Amino acid sequence: MPPLKGRKSRTRDGVEAGPALAIECVEPSLDDARHPVKRIVGDSFHVTADIFRDGHDLVAARIRFRSPSDREWRYAPLAYEYDSDRWDGGFPLDEIGSWVYTVEAWTDVFATWRSGLQKKIDAGQDVSLELLEGAEIVDAAANRARFGDIRNALKQAVATLREADLDQRDRVTVALAPQLIPLVESYHLPADLTAYDRELEIAVDRERARFAAWYELFPRSQGDVPGRHGTFATAERELERIARLGFDVVYLPPVHPIGETNRKGRNNSLEASASDPGSPWAIGGKEGGHTAVDPRLGTLADFDHFVTRAHELGMEIALDYALQCSPDHPWLKEHPDWFFIRADGSIRYAENPPKKYQDIYPLDFWCADRAGLWNACKDIFLFWISHGVRTFRVDNPHTKPFAFWRWVIEEVKQRHPQVIFLSEAFTRPKRMKHLAKIGFTQSYTYFIWRTEARELAEYLTELTQSPVREYLRGNLFANTPDILHEFLQHGGRAGFRIRALLAATLSPLYGIYSGFELLEGIPLRSGSEEYIDSEKYELKHRDWGRPDSIAADFELLNRIRRENRALQLHDNLTFHPSDNDRVLFYRKSAPNGQNDLLIAVNLDPHSVRETTVHVPIADLDIHAEESYGVEDLLTGARYLWRGSRNYVRLDPREQVGHILRLIR
Repeated sequence: MPPLKGRKSRTRDGVEAGPALAIECVEPSLDDARHPVKRIVGDSFHVTADIFRDGHDLVAARIRFRSPSDREWRYAPLAYEYDSDRWDGGFPLDEIGSWVYTVEAWTDVFATWRSGLQKKIDAGQDVSLELLEGAEIVDAAANRARFGDIRNALKQAVATLREADLDQRDRVTVALAPQLIPLVESYHLPADLTAYDRELEIAVDRERARFAAWYELFPRSQGDVPGRHGTFATAERELERIARLGFDVVYLPPVHPIGETNRKGRNNSLEASASDPGSPWAIGGKEGGHTAVDPRLGTLADFDHFVTRAHELGMEIALDYALQCSPDHPWLKEHPDWFFIRADGSIRYAENPPKKYQDIYPLDFWCADRAGLWNACKDIFLFWISHGVRTFRVDNPHTKPFAFWRWVIEEVKQRHPQVIFLSEAFTRPKRMKHLAKIGFTQSYTYFIWRTEARELAEYLTELTQSPVREYLRGNLFANTPDILHEFLQHGGRAGFRIRALLAATLSPLYGIYSGFELLEGIPLRSGSEEYIDSEKYELKHRDWGRPDSIAADFELLNRIRRENRALQLHDNLTFHPSDNDRVLFYRKSAPNGQNDLLIAVNLDPHSVRETTVHVPIADLDIHAEESYGVEDLLTGARYLWRGSRNYVRLDPREQVGHILRLIR
């Protein structure tokens, strides 16, 4: 259908005539269209709206939308849901970038006329005048038809409708002919075309924005022998191992030069020895700042080779983006005004009382040279993008201005719409959500601290079934270099396996920090979430072939994730009753019954747990007494279940959970 042009409101007796049509509750919409909703390229975008008008005339409606590369608007029809004034429709999202859409409606004069004609015919009334009125509508469309065949067909219909000597039944047959409807609708000019009062935005990302397994790796710890600083070349050898485990993204902490001044020693001590490598987050030294690499890791060419090798193995590199500087960063000499100057003339270092970070200086984003600072921060992104990085894990974004993030993400996305931004903001919920709204592709979550069935179900339901699902994609990291939860400290091998299974199946996005597969769970001290001998401050040498490793769990879990569409979607999670509150039971399903998974996890790492789980058989189209098969994708075992209530027994020494695929 070509674009429709409506007429402006008319003035009658000095009173502005508003539209007869109302368009309300257009969905999906985030905060009254102030922020975009998020989707993945290849998705079908579904739109609903309440549309109605005064009187009894019928209404027509459509979606008006535009992709990032479209110069003209495109259109998709909206269908009326019977007797509800609710309309729905959709269109495919076939391009990455920022899309725009809105809703339009108008009085459907032709449909209104056809409906009235049919009613009078059914009542046995004369319709001679109605046929002439219909001829006027069809004739107006014929006069606007661009193509001869269509114009001729419409003109022929007009002639028939106006032919008084013709049998009225033949005239009615032409008037109600289904093939006449699209011809008239295509060239009808509505007098009251009304658009929704705002345009709405869709942020469309590539598939890896929704589905990926992350693995965090310190390249400097990948040395050939204990105590020797690793390089990009030695770390590159680990990429094959990580690829075999099925991970998609290898995330590197900062790889830049590390400052000497106030360098932290082992376990965050203020005294560093000559051999201490310092914290990678104390960025900047005599070798350069955020666009340089630590010479102990190698050269920029070595980094490029590392990135290329990851791509060859089907993975990509995510780089840490941390906007802070060591006292030795070049910006301290070049732009001291970009930092916070204290009353005594010193530069303020970072603090989060009682924690102090004497080796880090925060930036003053509202300094007098704001434009210079902001553009320099943007250029860091652009530099690493030019070296093959398409994903960034952003350190502590909640401590920088929201306005900066909105601006810089939009600036980068305009040039490189495929870039992914992960927000590392363990802060209050509304702040985390706002960062997602203003542009961050993915977000860290509170998953690490949710260990009980009730709190897991409540939190993941919020992320996947509430309006939050339109904009926040939760990346369920099971641990980080900063966070070793007490569940892992005291849960033993089973505890690590439980958290791995939960993370990999509750969300299509999850991650681990290396060492998780080796069950590293000793804290700095009792009650602390810091690791003893933290890799943030020293080199670690690990034996990846240790017999107690649970690396095989990740190889299996990541293969299952790739083979089951249900585990690749984020808004398809539902929780269901378990008679034992230490066994969490949930379902993940792909559309149209293509892939239904029932997952049960023992949340107690120390005890055997037995329960009856309640299968949502009505949702699965299974009758109350019907038998059905389930296959455990973790073991290959098959079970015959019946009805909604079924028995589960999980011994954490052997198996911490089931991923049961419904056999139809």
